[in-house]
Amino acid sequence: MAVIKMMNVAWARTLRWGTALGTAAMLAACGGGGGDASFQADGSLRVALTDAPSCGYDHVYVTVEKVRVHQSGTAADAEGGWREIAVAPARRIDLLELNNGLLEELGTVALPSGRYSQLRLVLSSNTATGTSSMANAVQPTGGALTALDTPSGQQSGLKLQAHFDVAPGQMADLVLDFDACKSVVKAGNSGKYNLKPVISILPRVNTGIHGYVTTTLSLSSTTVAAQVNGATIRSTAPDSTGKFSIPYLSTGTYTLVVMSDGRATAVVTGVPVGTGTTVVSGTATAIAPPLSTMADVTGAATLTSVSGGGTTTTAITDATVQASQALTGGPAVVIASQAIDPELGTYRFRLPVGAPVKAAFVSSGAALSFAADAAAAGKYTIRAETPGRATQDKPADISGGSVNVNFSYGP
Repeated sequence: MAVIKMMNVAWARTLRWGTALGTAAMLAACGGGGGDASFQADGSLRVALTDAPSCGYDHVYVTVEKVRVHQSGTAADAEGGWREIAVAPARRIDLLELNNGLLEELGTVALPSGRYSQLRLVLSSNTATGTSSMANAVQPTGGALTALDTPSGQQSGLKLQAHFDVAPGQMADLVLDFDACKSVVKAGNSGKYNLKPVISILPRVNTGIHGYVTTTLSLSSTTVAAQVNGATIRSTAPDSTGKFSIPYLSTGTYTLVVMSDGRATAVVTGVPVGTGTTVVSGTATAIAPPLSTMADVTGAATLTSVSGGGTTTTAITDATVQASQALTGGPAVVIASQAIDPELGTYRFRLPVGAPVKAAFVSSGAALSFAADAAAAGKYTIRAETPGRATQDKPADISGGSVNVNFSYGP
């Protein structure tokens, strides 16, 4: 078994947990590792899945078996005290349907009141009895369905630090946000794809950002992200009408970033989220980023080691990279991010050369007044992060065309 996180399917499917999971909803209050069947449950947990936009895939399938929770953040798989939501039979879900505010309900479980610090999402393996040989699979755009190689050593599920409270007589309501773009990684030229799950745990709250982008964009390559201080909190893709919805946002002020192939980046600053949904644009005021040429930033991450008087250079295969752009007067926004190739240690970003455009949010649904930031055109910062090593930032100027930016680490 492997692991992952996801969410939204279609509001029609959002209520499906009450039927297809009706039995599982009451499941295993003492499931998994020796719980006490005599305890008096006085609260409950409900869990759903959603997905951020994917990059260049038509389908990303995962097969969910269960969700496990424990009050201890360090509890091992065989320890007592685990409670679980069993998805029976295991359900194969296309993550790319879980977008734009849609949910896939996994079920509920009765829990003793208190604080919970660990959550594990358990997936079927591609060789598990009773599952498809493609239980977890990806279909690149224009390509064939290919099995996903899931992480080793995760038979008990991917360990997530959850930190949520269950109050007496109340329900804790969580959404697991699976980022397919960052989690599915092409393995060099092998034709294989690895699953390196990137999962966020969100409270299910009735707040968020809603709006429209013009349908003249290449909607399949368009991403709309809510960011804070240069970090993406949640993102989505617009539907065929250009509508986008980013729900489950905490109260605060966000920067909305619209990215689309063949277009300059559009940024809306100062978008407030309070107790409801903030409307950024309507059909008559849809966001329409200007056309832009595109250029590539490519590179690799390598490690130089010393042994026996000689030096050896090898690819770093566990790094993540991101491209950000600092706008004049702020803010800095993330344009793209990805896991580095797990075999070659390489990456590639396709970024707009044209000047980004920026507008300040005025009021719900009001027309936005965008202005081009010529000083920021084609100028990016590429960041590489890898476990146990210092983060590296390097400039990338694509004003004159594609460039190569490499990262090297010493012994």
